[in-house]
Amino acid sequence: MDTLEAHQSPVIEQPAPDFSLPDLDGQLHQLSGYARRIVVLNFWSAECPHAERTDRELLRLQAQWGDKVVVLNIASNANEPLELLRQVALVRSLSIVLRDDNHAVADLYAAVTTPHIYVIDAQGLLRYQGAFDDVNFRQRRPTREYCKEAVEALLAGQRPPVEQTPSYGCTIVRHAL
Repeated sequence: MDTLEAHQSPVIEQPAPDFSLPDLDGQLHQLSGYARRIVVLNFWSAECPHAERTDRELLRLQAQWGDKVVVLNIASNANEPLELLRQVALVRSLSIVLRDDNHAVADLYAAVTTPHIYVIDAQGLLRYQGAFDDVNFRQRRPTREYCKEAVEALLAGQRPPVEQTPSYGCTIVRHAL
C-alpha cells in the first residue's frame, strides 16, 4: 500500500494533527506551539512555479494580516536538497520553511501538491484545506482566493465560505529520483 493511501485527510472542524519539524537551521517548530494564532500550512516546493506564485501572494497577505496569522511552509519533496531550500527561501524572503524530509507530515495531512493549503484556527481546528486559489491549467488568473477568504473569515469571527477544494499545483515527490 502506498504511504499516501494509508492516511485520510484531516477532517474539517476537527483538531489539526499536531507535528514537530525542524526549520532550515535545525530549530524545531511544533504546530501546537502556535496556539491562539491562525496557522496557514503551505506544503511548499523550491522548484514548483505554482508554489512560487503562492509565495508572493502569501507574503503580501501576511503583511496585511500581521502577527495574528503565521504561515508555515513545509518542504516535503524528496528531490529538493537542503541547500536548494535555503537558497530559494532566502530569494523569496520566506521566514519559516520546515523540513519534512521523509514526507511524514505530508502523509499525515494527505497533502498531494505544492501548494496544498491547510488553514487552522486559533483553537487548533482545521477550517480549510485545498487550493490556494482557483487558478488551474485553463484559468490563469484567480477569481476566488480560497486561502485569503478562509483566513479573513476567521479573523472576523466567521466560518470560511468554502471549507474544502481540490488542491492544484506540482505533485509532491515522495521518493528521490
